[in-house]
Amino acid sequence: MKRFNIITILLLALIWSGCSVSKDTALPNVAPGLFRNGLPKDSSSIGTMPLKSFINDLTVQHLIDTALVKNYDMQIALKNIDAAEVLFKQSKLGYLPELKLQVAASSSRPSDNSLNGLSLNQFTGSTHIEDYNANLGVVWEADIWGKIRNQKAGALASFLQTEEARKAVQTRLVANVAQGYYNLLMLDAQLEIAKKNLKLNDSTLRIINLQFDAGQVTSLAIQQAQAQQLNAAQLIPRLEQNVTLQENALSVLIGTLPKAINRESRLDKMIIPQDLNAGFPSAMLSRRPDIKSAELALTIANAKVGVAKASLYPSLVITASGGINSFKASNWFNVPASLFGLVGAGITQPIFQRGQLKTSLELAKIDREKSVIQFRQSVLNAVGEVSDELTKVEKLKAQYSIAEKRAQTLQQASRNASLLFKSGMANYLEVITAQGNLLQSELELTTIKTEQLNAVVGLYRSLGGGWN
Repeated sequence: MKRFNIITILLLALIWSGCSVSKDTALPNVAPGLFRNGLPKDSSSIGTMPLKSFINDLTVQHLIDTALVKNYDMQIALKNIDAAEVLFKQSKLGYLPELKLQVAASSSRPSDNSLNGLSLNQFTGSTHIEDYNANLGVVWEADIWGKIRNQKAGALASFLQTEEARKAVQTRLVANVAQGYYNLLMLDAQLEIAKKNLKLNDSTLRIINLQFDAGQVTSLAIQQAQAQQLNAAQLIPRLEQNVTLQENALSVLIGTLPKAINRESRLDKMIIPQDLNAGFPSAMLSRRPDIKSAELALTIANAKVGVAKASLYPSLVITASGGINSFKASNWFNVPASLFGLVGAGITQPIFQRGQLKTSLELAKIDREKSVIQFRQSVLNAVGEVSDELTKVEKLKAQYSIAEKRAQTLQQASRNASLLFKSGMANYLEVITAQGNLLQSELELTTIKTEQLNAVVGLYRSLGGGWN
């Protein structure tokens, strides 16, 4: 009859282990139908493109490959994954019983004047008691209300969340490396423009000096020309400084000591991609690591609510132990005479801790509500980022077209001013003004093109590209 009761309890525990006392909160549908300034041709987007298909410059690819291996933030993200994997493997053992092996030997001598001492001497003829015990004990908590299942689900979500964190680090790292390299190309181009402009100013200054010697201009003309030349000359060391600082920053980003960055590309040779399809926001949600992480955070919050609610209900713990026991070492392993066994089951219902457990449940529910809000916020931020980058791509294209025409016009104006100045049909102020305007327009043109390249990379990252 006792065996029947134990078996009945075990069967009921197995049946109830599928029960759940908590209902999960579903993800809210907050994605808009379209991005602002985005007219998708189809559901595909550049965010689905492999990294090396989207960024085909070999130098940038090499820098990114180095960064993915040596960047310290990336290494920390990988270590976080390892730690989460260990915890997840541990959580999978929650369904298994706790197994303990115990081997013990003891000897006690009661007082000869005590009841135990007198009884021991009378019945055994000995003044001490020896006890030798070896047993294997099992303790198993039946997962009646899904507490262990929720703990496992939470651990899995935490593990997956660290993987999404790694993807987020990688996408940001890829974008930063590419944009840092494009900024370096911009500084190279601006340095080349400044040196070319300085030579042009030197030529103008020589002509003005000759005119001054001939009495055609005053000293004011020389001073104005010298000031223009010094302005161009001052720009060169400033740009050289910025080149070194950008190289140092890029070196640290890829995990190496500061050094010169080898670059075979030129800014004017970089091609701006034209077919930049953003797709639909719903597809972006499945690729953005930060959104996936927020989604997993809700899974973790649901699991914590389930654990907290299950703690309010009775828990069933089944124990069993068996082994060999003897009062004499010589008979310790005398089987089957020394064998013993014990099976028991108990139900525990918290009473005085119920208020504390209810508080924990309410806090878990509040955290779950916060996770929903954070998910909404992450989607809103992501859609905003994509819309920003789409606007940049569109408007920078128009800006570059205008700036390019302006630079071409000023190049022609500078040439004409120099020719007219040499023939005496233009004064020095017109030449200096034309050269200054040309310098600023060419510098601005390189800045806008770099912003275009950075906006394209920013759009790729905001659509979830860069981790595959």
